This record gives sequence, structure tokens and C-alpha cells, in this order.
Amino acid sequence: SRGGIGVGGAPEHAFRTGTGRATAGCPDAHTASHERGAQIVFEPRAGGRIYERTAAGEEIEWGSVTEWDPPRRLRYEWHIATDLADATEVEIVFRELDPSKTRVEIEHRGWERLGDEKGRTWRTVNHGGWTGVLPVYIEACTGQAA
Repeated sequence: SRGGIGVGGAPEHAFRTGTGRATAGCPDAHTASHERGAQIVFEPRAGGRIYERTAAGEEIEWGSVTEWDPPRRLRYEWHIATDLADATEVEIVFRELDPSKTRVEIEHRGWERLGDEKGRTWRTVNHGGWTGVLPVYIEACTGQAA
């Protein structure tokens, strides 16, 4: 799946909001625990973990960073709610449109490795996830840029 959105702020702001402030861009319903107050953590380096920390301190693995190049590019393996062997890849590119606006291009790929039926099912589930998360991320970028 490939798509792009426009957000408020420079690429540095969009990258920082999507990674350092990921909790602000993720509704409770889109966390693995579905708990209010869960935090999403991106360890800021290639090889870093992406995980959710619940209010009780439980850590739930979501994926791992494969490329950390702020403010231009972020790539990671994504295996939330599935086996590590079934990880897909997300690549996000941040392009400055003007000093106050960034185009965020997202490609989520690797579905074919899961086989026809499972790949189709997980792609549909993840598409729904992006549909729910992106409006909240756009609002978080705009609110913090103001």
C-alpha cells in the first residue's frame, strides 16, 4: 500500500511528531492493549525497538527500526499482533512542501510474503489501521505546529 498526506510543520516537526511523540498520533483503539494511557516508543536508531508500554509497565513489541534518517526517512519492520516471521515493512519519507508544510509518503509492503489469503487479510486490517491513525497524526502535527 502506498499513499501520501500533507501535514503542518517542517519535516523535522513531522518526523518528531510521528516518532518522538507517537502516542499523540495514535488513538487508544489502535494500540495492542487498547488501554488508555499506553505509550508508543520508537527507539531512535537503526535496530531500535518499536513497542507499546501500558500504564502498568507491560511492553508489547510492535516492530523494529531498520533505517533512522531524521528528518528525511524512517523504515521499520512491522509485526504488531502477528509473528516476527510475518513482519511487513513500512517506509515513510518526509518531503518539505514549504517551510510550514510537509508531504508524508507512506509505503507499507511485503504482503506477498504472507501468501495470498493471509496477505490480503492483513493488508486489509492494516489499511483500516492507517485510516484510523492518519487523521489523528495530521491533527497532532497541526496542533503542535501552531
